[in-house]
Amino acid sequence: MSEEQPRNPLHGVTLAMMVQALVDHFGWAELGRQVPVRCFTTEPSVNSSLKFLRRTPWAREKVESLYLFMRREQARQQRLPRQP
Repeated sequence: MSEEQPRNPLHGVTLAMMVQALVDHFGWAELGRQVPVRCFTTEPSVNSSLKFLRRTPWAREKVESLYLFMRREQARQQRLPRQP
């Protein structure tokens, strides 16, 4: 039962992809500051983060929101002309 979701920006994006993109963009320290949970601040790893986020809806919502914010900012940067 695969429905198309053309207006859903998270469609097709796994939680692992989100966490990895956020780590690549912000780094663990900044990610832990943005979403203050231990799995991002104490011995962080993608696997431990995924386990926590799958069990904790409020934290997953924060990660999804931060991911969408990051994507909007990246799109905005691509649209803006470069300043000399």
